[in-house]
Amino acid sequence: MGPPKVALTISQQAFDEMVRENIDDLGMQPAEALEDAIQTLTLQGVDLNGIVTCAPGESNPVIVCLERLKEEKRSDQIVELLDELAGLCRDEGSGNAAISSRSGALELVFPICINLRDEQDPRLSSGLYALASLIHDLPSCEIFRHNGGPTMIVGILSQESKNVSILDSSFSVVAAAASGNEVLKESFMDLKIDELTVQILKKHNGESIPSIYEAIRVILTSDDNRVIASQVFGYARKFAKLGIAKVLVDSLREGLSSSSLISASIALKAVAVNDEICRSIAYDGGINVILDCIDDSGLQGNNTVTRTCCALLCKLAGSDENKSAIVEQGGMGRLINFSTRLSDDPLVLQEVMSIICTLCLRSPENAARAIESGAGELAIQAMRRFPQSDQLQRSACFMIRNLVVRNPENRKLLLGNGIEQLIRKAKGSHRICKDAATDALRDLGVDNYNL
Repeated sequence: MGPPKVALTISQQAFDEMVRENIDDLGMQPAEALEDAIQTLTLQGVDLNGIVTCAPGESNPVIVCLERLKEEKRSDQIVELLDELAGLCRDEGSGNAAISSRSGALELVFPICINLRDEQDPRLSSGLYALASLIHDLPSCEIFRHNGGPTMIVGILSQESKNVSILDSSFSVVAAAASGNEVLKESFMDLKIDELTVQILKKHNGESIPSIYEAIRVILTSDDNRVIASQVFGYARKFAKLGIAKVLVDSLREGLSSSSLISASIALKAVAVNDEICRSIAYDGGINVILDCIDDSGLQGNNTVTRTCCALLCKLAGSDENKSAIVEQGGMGRLINFSTRLSDDPLVLQEVMSIICTLCLRSPENAARAIESGAGELAIQAMRRFPQSDQLQRSACFMIRNLVVRNPENRKLLLGNGIEQLIRKAKGSHRICKDAATDALRDLGVDNYNL
C-alpha cells in the first residue's frame, strides 16, 4: 500500500484569478465562471475547504463580519458582531468555520477575548462563544494552543466563579479545543481543569452551565487517532477521586424536568470507566435515579432520554455488584415493562436487550429472572418486527446466548417459540450478526449451528 494521498490545495488569490480568467478570457457570466472554477478544481481533487466561493461583485457574510469586527472591536457593536460570527461558523455544512480560519479570525478574536478578560467585561462570554465556534480542526487547535489558550481559559474559570454565562462559554471552548486533540486534553488536565470542573458543579446548578457536561465528555473520550494510547482512562479516575460521580448523579435527580439530563447522563457514562467507579455511582443512588428516569421517559414517550439512560445503565451493569443492585430494585421487570411502551423504536429495544444481556452474563439467577420477566418474548417480538435492523438483531442474539448458556431449561422455551428460525434469518441477512448468531445457536443446542 502506498502513502496516503495528500489533498491538493489552492490559495484564495489563485481561486479568484481563475474565476476572473473565465470571465475575461472565456466571456463567461460571473455565476457561470464561478461554477466552472469550482467544478474544474473539484474534479482535479483540489480541497476548496476554507475558500470563499463568491462570484466577483458578491460578498461573503463571514468576510464582511470579520472586516466590521476589525473596525468595531472596541465599540458597543462588538457583541452583535461576535454573536453573528459565532452563528455563521456554527452553521454546519456551510464551510464558514474554515473560511474564518483562513481569513485570520482566530488571530482577531483571541486578543479581543484577552482584552475583555482584562477589563472584566461581561461581554467576554460573547467573545468566548465566538472563539469556540472558530476552533474546528487541527490547525485552529494549534493556533489556540500556541497563543496560550488553555492557560487563558483556565484562568477565566478560576476568576469568574459567579458569572454563569462566562463559565458556560469557557467550557464551550474547552469542549471545542479538546475534541479529537490529546495534546489539549493533557494541557487542560495539567492546569487542573478537573478540580475546577467539580468545584463549579458543586457551586452551581449544572443546568445553567450546559457546556460543562460536554467538556467532561470530551476530555474523557479517546478520540484522537494520532495517538496509540490515550490518557483519558487516567483522567476519568482523577475526576472520580474528586467526587464527580456523586455530583453528576445529583444532576440527574431532577429527571425529565432538567434540560441537561441527557448531557449529564452522557458525562456520567464517560466517567464510569472501571468497576470501582461504577460501584460508587450505585452507592450514591445512581441506579435508582437512572431507573426512575427510564420509567418517566417511557411514560412520556421521550425515546432520546430513554436510549441515553439505558446506555448509562448498561455501562453500570458491567459491575457484578451493580447487577444484583439493579435486579433487587426491580430493574429487570421495569425494563421489560417500559420497553413495551416504546416498542416502536428499535434503538430503545436494542438498548434494553443490551442491558439484560449484561445483567445475565455469568449469572444464571438473573437469566432465570429475565425469562420470568418476559425477556424471551421481547427478543422474539423485536426480531420479528425489525428484521432489517442489524444492530437490534445482533443485540438479540447476544442476549439469547446469555439467557441459555448456563440455563438449559430456558432453551426449550425459546426454541418452542421459534427463536431458531429468527436467529438463522438474522445470520443470513446481516454480516455483523454471523458470529453472534452462530454462538447463540450453539448455546441453544441446535444441530448444524455453523451453517
